[in-house]
Amino acid sequence: MKYIIGATIGDIIGSVYEFNNIKTMDFPLFSDGCCATDDSIMTFATMDVIINKGDYSKTYQRYGRKYPDPDYGGYGGNFNEWIYLKHPHPYNSWGNGSAMRVSPVGWAFDTLEQTIEEAKNSAMVTHNHPEGIKGAQATASAIYLARNGKTKDEIKEYIINTFDYNLNRRISDIREIYDFDVSCQGSVPEAIIAFLESADYENAIRLAISIGGDSDTIACITGGIAEAFYGQVPDNIVKKVLQILPKEFVLLTEEFSKRYRKQ
Repeated sequence: MKYIIGATIGDIIGSVYEFNNIKTMDFPLFSDGCCATDDSIMTFATMDVIINKGDYSKTYQRYGRKYPDPDYGGYGGNFNEWIYLKHPHPYNSWGNGSAMRVSPVGWAFDTLEQTIEEAKNSAMVTHNHPEGIKGAQATASAIYLARNGKTKDEIKEYIINTFDYNLNRRISDIREIYDFDVSCQGSVPEAIIAFLESADYENAIRLAISIGGDSDTIACITGGIAEAFYGQVPDNIVKKVLQILPKEFVLLTEEFSKRYRKQ
């Protein structure tokens, strides 16, 4: 079967480079220590919400408590506190957590308008800052456009015109000056540029990780878009990731993919 797993693959490959940045595309895709981080955990939580028509706050809290730091995660400080609140409320975050978890939204809805609205819903429970919402919407809409056959030029034009991101840069230039940045505004455009510049799925992941910074999240965002554009991720990569993931996540991915992977 064709899985919807591109974002998770990016997260897992990038997990060992988040705090050990590598400014090159020449690195092993998988090494000791590769694991699913908070990016994947919350991506699966988003799948759960969509499949079961659930509540974002309750589901994100449930997954966060079941897969906590330090065994899993890498959750941001505010989000890690939010997971355990009795009455959770958004905390005006502009962090890239809203974008890292949104990829399932890009697959599940029939119109771009629905996709943008649902991306806002998924962000708002924590990331109600305008930049947090925008990062989720830009990521989800790029996936929607990619899976519906739009060209890279069309995707780029839409993202620039709608979200005012500067996508007229090159990875080689970004790489020279890029530092750790967990904001949506400082990582989502870079992740999209990695996709736009790529030749295939693996190349997209290598480009994303090579700029440094929040490597797992940038690769997660890039991976979600690249999968939608290029189609099936190479089987050997999918097989390796399925071996790394907990069984619960494999089953959830299979169910979500059967419902929403139309080609």
